[in-house]
Amino acid sequence: MTGTAHPPAHGHPVQQQKRDRSLGLYRLLDPSVLADPYALYDRLRTEAPVHWDPMLHAWIVTRYEDVLTVLQRFSATRTPDPEYMEAMGLEEFNPIAHVLKRQMIFMDPPGHTRIRRLTASAFTPHRVETLQQHIRDITDSQIAAVRDKGRMDVVADLAIPLPSTVIAEMLGVPVSDWEQLRVWTSDFAEVLGNFQYNPDRVPQALRALKELTD
Repeated sequence: MTGTAHPPAHGHPVQQQKRDRSLGLYRLLDPSVLADPYALYDRLRTEAPVHWDPMLHAWIVTRYEDVLTVLQRFSATRTPDPEYMEAMGLEEFNPIAHVLKRQMIFMDPPGHTRIRRLTASAFTPHRVETLQQHIRDITDSQIAAVRDKGRMDVVADLAIPLPSTVIAEMLGVPVSDWEQLRVWTSDFAEVLGNFQYNPDRVPQALRALKELTD
C-alpha cells in the first residue's frame, strides 16, 4: 500500500534506514526482480515495514496490520494533488491531479459518503443479481461470435471486451465504443500504476483524459 505524505526528516537513524534505496519499488522495473518480487517484499516487511520511497515520493506500508491501520484510521485524502505534482517537477500532470481529487477512493467524509451512497444504489442485491445474468448473456454472445472459428483467444476475444462492454452499458455510453473507452482508461491508468516517468507518454495521457472527460 502506498500513500503520499511529507518525507521523513534528515538525520534520524530509523528514518535513514527507511530511505534505503535498495528497498524502492522502482526495482520492480528490473525484469529479474519483477519475475520474483517476493524477496523484495520480504525485505520490506522485515527491514522497513513503513518505508519512505524517495523515487515514488510516497510511504510504502507492507504489513497486513499496518495496512489495516492506515485504511481505517488515517485520512484517505492522499491523492497526488497539483501541489504534490509541482513538488516532484511534474506540473504537466496537474489536469490529471485535479481529476484524481474528485475520485471517491481519495475522499474522506462527507464527500466520500455522498458519492458512496449514490454508487451503492447501483449495486443493490436485486441489481447485482440482474447484472449477473446479463453478464452471462454477454459472455455467451461473445463466445458464440467466435465459435465457428473453432478456436478463440481468451484474452482478446473475452477477457478484454467483456468488462469493457459491461462498463460501457453501466455508464450509458454506446457499447460499440467499448474499445475506445478501454484505450482511454488504459492511458489514464498508466499514470497511476507506472513507476517510471516517461515524458513521451505525457501528451498521450493528457489527450486521453481530455477526450474521456469530454
